[in-house]
Amino acid sequence: MNKNSSVYVAGHSGLVGSNLVHRLREGGHSNILTPPRSELDLLDQQAVSRFFEKERPEYAVICAAKVGGILFNNDYQADFLYENVLLASNVIHAAHLSGVKKLLFLGSSCIYPRQAPQPIREEYLLSGPLEPTNEGYALAKIVGLKLCEKYRRQYGRNFISAMPTNLYGPGDNFHPDHSHVIPGMMRRFHEAKVSGAKQVGIWGSGSPMREFLFIEDLAEALYMLMERYEGADTINVGTGQDVSISELATLMREVTGFQGEIVYDRTKPDGMMRKVLDVSRIHELGWSPKISLRAGLEKTYDWAVKSGIFAA
Repeated sequence: MNKNSSVYVAGHSGLVGSNLVHRLREGGHSNILTPPRSELDLLDQQAVSRFFEKERPEYAVICAAKVGGILFNNDYQADFLYENVLLASNVIHAAHLSGVKKLLFLGSSCIYPRQAPQPIREEYLLSGPLEPTNEGYALAKIVGLKLCEKYRRQYGRNFISAMPTNLYGPGDNFHPDHSHVIPGMMRRFHEAKVSGAKQVGIWGSGSPMREFLFIEDLAEALYMLMERYEGADTINVGTGQDVSISELATLMREVTGFQGEIVYDRTKPDGMMRKVLDVSRIHELGWSPKISLRAGLEKTYDWAVKSGIFAA
């Protein structure tokens, strides 16, 4: 990408988008298009088409999505499926019509089958049933990456897709009901410490294995893919290493300074029992993560306390 090229980042105010914008600016890019939702509703096809016709961005990255934790995903599957399919379709089609030089679509590791062999390789997509608790979101992300694949095949568009693992970091959503596992757990441990509670409850058995990637590492990976990757194949982005939820909870207790007991609520769902990505493809391109899980949690917790999301 030329430093003067116009780059549209959909979802620029979210966790992924804001970090990508920061990385682009670090790389010397100043022509970054970031219209707020009040000016550009990505669910409005006509509005999206008008934006691309007027601005003619040379590059586009789709970080925008309706996201949430396991409960939110499970209870609002129609909303997750409809809104994410509509968003992806509107932006990808408008990018095609306006002649965008390169587009990067962000999926999610939840697109892979529930019983996929571990670690999960990109070619395992559509080889089995999805995890029921987030099927709506997963199907929408599959539609997005398949749209990129089909526009590339039919029209020769340089549309690529990347599948990140579970993400976390400063700027994450710490909502008590709608957050993902790390910010949600971090909030509960912090509030328990501040209130003097004796226990913190964790959903499920604690046995599921999960992989977590610090957001700054993802931003670096996306920047590299926009700069250097031209292939048709989807690219996994992760650490290639996983921890159990119980190991994560123990680490979270240490990072937040909570002194009490961890209790597991086995009446709540575990979700997939293991989900770790095979990241050999992106390693071959020269990228690997730099931030350890403990270091990332410490940076995230320090940011959350200092930002006022938590009480001091």
